[in-house]
Amino acid sequence: MDSSLAVWLVVAISLAAANLPFLTERVFGFIPLKPKTAGDGTVPPPLRTKSLPLRLLELIVLYFVVGFLARMLESRIGGVFAQNWEFYAVTGCLFLVLAFPGFVLRYLRKRRA
Repeated sequence: MDSSLAVWLVVAISLAAANLPFLTERVFGFIPLKPKTAGDGTVPPPLRTKSLPLRLLELIVLYFVVGFLARMLESRIGGVFAQNWEFYAVTGCLFLVLAFPGFVLRYLRKRRA
């Protein structure tokens, strides 16, 4: 695999993974949440949404999954470079920036009544 292709593949996967927690109500895109029941046993639809802390936890886990995938691709191309804390600080901030469109769609977009 060409190194340029590997870089763009990691960027595309990062963009998709960073927005996944905000675009779906399933955990990691495929695990459905258990519905919360009201006092009378019924399940109203608005109570099936993920909370913000769960979305952020999912975002952190996906950051490490994408990082592991990027490290595997880097090892297939050649030698793996050592990373210090600065690398993880920059890539973590970049991952948060890539998650901004999904955050805007979920929390900041005005919904029509």
